[in-house]
Amino acid sequence: MKIAFCASEVVPFSKTGGLADVCGSLPLALEKLGQEVVVVIPLYKAAREQKAAVLTRFKDDIWTTVIGRNTRVYFVENDAYFHRDGIYGDKAGDYPDNLERFAFFNKRCLRLFRETGFRPDILHCHDWQTSLLPVYLKALPAEDDFFAKTRTLLTIHNIGYQGIFPKTEYPLTGLDTKYFNPGQLEYYDKINLLKGGIIFSDAINTVSRTYAREIQTNEFGFGLEGVLKERGDDVFGIVNGVDYDIWDPETDPHLAKKFSADKFKDKAKNKADLQNACSLPVKDLPVIGIVSRLAQQKGFDIICQSVDEICRLGVQVVILGSGDRKYHHLLAEVARKHPESVSLNSGFNDELAHKIYGGADAFLMPSRYEPCGLGQLIAFRYGTVPIVFKTGGLVDTVSPKTGFIFDNYSAPDLVKTVSRAVARYTGHRAEWNEMAAHGMKLNFSWDESAMQYVCLYEKIRS
Repeated sequence: MKIAFCASEVVPFSKTGGLADVCGSLPLALEKLGQEVVVVIPLYKAAREQKAAVLTRFKDDIWTTVIGRNTRVYFVENDAYFHRDGIYGDKAGDYPDNLERFAFFNKRCLRLFRETGFRPDILHCHDWQTSLLPVYLKALPAEDDFFAKTRTLLTIHNIGYQGIFPKTEYPLTGLDTKYFNPGQLEYYDKINLLKGGIIFSDAINTVSRTYAREIQTNEFGFGLEGVLKERGDDVFGIVNGVDYDIWDPETDPHLAKKFSADKFKDKAKNKADLQNACSLPVKDLPVIGIVSRLAQQKGFDIICQSVDEICRLGVQVVILGSGDRKYHHLLAEVARKHPESVSLNSGFNDELAHKIYGGADAFLMPSRYEPCGLGQLIAFRYGTVPIVFKTGGLVDTVSPKTGFIFDNYSAPDLVKTVSRAVARYTGHRAEWNEMAAHGMKLNFSWDESAMQYVCLYEKIRS
């Protein structure tokens, strides 16, 4: 099949979250399965400055490179729209011209396929930033048959982000006003791009089976549950994968000592290295790692409420991430109060992230909702036992054999669950090591997920 990925961010060229990881890894896994894949992404300032690949000019406003063996990546150049420090916004908030920026990108994607002669069997769109593509295809004149056999799949990575804009900006889409109605792009007198993508795409999927069900409920649908219920037969869930070429304790260059399930004792050397790197006392006590965006969705409201009590359990907590300013302030104060127990590391540091996964004993991920989650999957690979809230992809991937799960989203329940984990680690080390080893043997590689995507593509085409 010919498969086109259109996305707003792709590792290693640009990233704000898991969307970029998926769009950087899944095309390569599909290539291994014999699929012909091209990827289209905006040419951001960050992509110009990255050193992962050499970009060459394809034509006036298109640059290109190859990833994997032969997966072509095209970059759409428009400095007025994309040559900025941020992808979607800056410290002041979202860029005010985001609708104009991504409407332009969507249109340019379609023109690029015509210019290259690449007729996609599947046009794989991702989140609101490319949700106009299925709409544009359905709005094409009947006599335009270039995309006649193209089918569209929209992947929702996080339904909390929908691309909602004032209706006064509707002309920027270039669409006929007939599409601005409650059954299509209108949403409470505003434009909702994700809603349009859901309605006009041939199928919708999200990044875990449980999240595919959750987004059809009032609690997790963020106002689009009704639209998704109407398309319930066309909504699927496929768990994300992990790139084990990058996340593997047997080959990880960032670790002080490489290890495996058969050489699990060597993990202790990475724990000491992590403690040194974070200026914490080197002691054999439970180390809990957190690598996350600092946001309420990720559970930082209950983390901040309970972290003092967690410290009194005799643990060390290493936090890496950036996000909401209030959580930075709250956690910084906790780190000042407990300098021998808490290490707060702001921003993103790839080397430290690897050291946390490799050196921590447990990985804390109490997300209020979590479409899939990559953190717990990476933690498994490094024998770092997840502690999670029962939601979304965390339900689909963590079991009592491999981690600790709590059902009630509250600070007291979080503390109880961490306490259970600490008791297991300190009093029943053999059982703890067995849990860690069980997690290390799980396979969440992209190979399995890619095969499920191929089956879904074939289902859409039939």
